[in-house]
Amino acid sequence: MDIIVLKPRASEKEKKHIIKRLESLGLEATVSKGTERTIIGVIGNTSKVNEEVENSIRAAAGVETVMRILKPYRLASREFKKTATTVKVGKQVIGGKKICVIAGPCSVENQSMMVEIAKEVKKAGASFLRGGAFKPRTSPYSFQGLGEEGLKYLALAREKSGLPIVTEIMDPRDIDVIEKYSDVIQIGARNMQNFRLLLVVGESKKPILLKRGLSATIKEWLMSAEYIMSRGNMNVILCERGIRTFETATRNTLDLSAVPVLKKLTHLPVVVDPSHGVGIMEHVSPMAKAAVAAGADGLVIEVHTHPEEALSDGEQSLRPDAFKQMMKELKPVAQAVGREI
Repeated sequence: MDIIVLKPRASEKEKKHIIKRLESLGLEATVSKGTERTIIGVIGNTSKVNEEVENSIRAAAGVETVMRILKPYRLASREFKKTATTVKVGKQVIGGKKICVIAGPCSVENQSMMVEIAKEVKKAGASFLRGGAFKPRTSPYSFQGLGEEGLKYLALAREKSGLPIVTEIMDPRDIDVIEKYSDVIQIGARNMQNFRLLLVVGESKKPILLKRGLSATIKEWLMSAEYIMSRGNMNVILCERGIRTFETATRNTLDLSAVPVLKKLTHLPVVVDPSHGVGIMEHVSPMAKAAVAAGADGLVIEVHTHPEEALSDGEQSLRPDAFKQMMKELKPVAQAVGREI
């Protein structure tokens, strides 16, 4: 809400009422009277004006239309910051020339498996290790994760491989234990609009990997990033992981058009998760290459030594040898778009 256009016959009383309403919101108003229309320019941080308030002003007597010039996701927008943001995690940088690859199993299952996979993906060129210690599952009877024990296994795998770890938080009450072990905190698709959780991680000093919701628009996704950034944490990484459509041939529909769209709208780095995007291991590598070609700053790839025995998402997990081959095939694609793996 940056411009309010009044109706041709709006009265002085109606105009003053609107100005008074703006002032009550901590905003200022400048009035420009033309030959046919009077326009009220709104000065101040209009991104804090929610849709309900905006609609109430739109409904006021004398108002013809209300328009926004600045994006409602002010802190995440290109208008706020023209240059691309890079997120540094130890020696790794997400958003720079190098495309960072985050690899590992869906769930942390045991100590030996976690350490073995960490060493394998590191050898193949991965930059980060991923693994879920707290798992959001559709069924309450499915494996829910090992909790803090799983986080300890991740920490050991980091020690053995040197890879920083990415793991998911599901509950605001777990923030202390997650911060204790993680290098990057992931917000999963099902929690993209868990606003209480977003505000809690917004107060964390850890970078946040924010996955797109199952049916979320790009605007809704960026508004979720705004929740985190509004609390002071500017190190947000956006992750496209597929959205729900009517198509059933793949697990989700991987929206790679979101990558260039986001690059225009926001300064935040964008990574792609083709594993969840397609849900079928044989399609992961082709979509990973397509994501790099589209301009992604990183990839999230599920890797498991024995996918057939995985406690979750085995059907979309690459074996270490397949992951290694994918990493080799990604190099010329990255070079073609001026990046490197």
